[in-house]
Amino acid sequence: QVQLVESGGGLVQAGGSLRLSCAASGSIVSINDMSWYRQAPGKQRELVATVTSGGRTNYADSVKGRFTISRDNAKNTVYLQMNSLKPEDTAVYYCNANGVVYKATIIYTGLNYWGQGTQVTVSS
Repeated sequence: QVQLVESGGGLVQAGGSLRLSCAASGSIVSINDMSWYRQAPGKQRELVATVTSGGRTNYADSVKGRFTISRDNAKNTVYLQMNSLKPEDTAVYYCNANGVVYKATIIYTGLNYWGQGTQVTVSS
């Protein structure tokens, strides 16, 4: 009933930029927090950035100053602008929506959803 779809991944040279998008669809009333995670092969999934419904942001130390997370609440969409990309940024990037409220026959609250991921590859 709620789906997240990421887009914008691809291959880029070190020092380049990419902009990721994640659109949530369904009968969504609100989303508290939207985040980007990433997972490299053989490594644990890690939190990259979070933005709250009020626009407050938090970043992993490894991406501070390079990445910017933002959201459009009217579109239920979150973005990740990635600049000065490094080879170590190579990973599958996943969108997450936490504290989702959606309305079906009843109103569901406190739900968590994941997108299926988009590949980001940074060449050296």
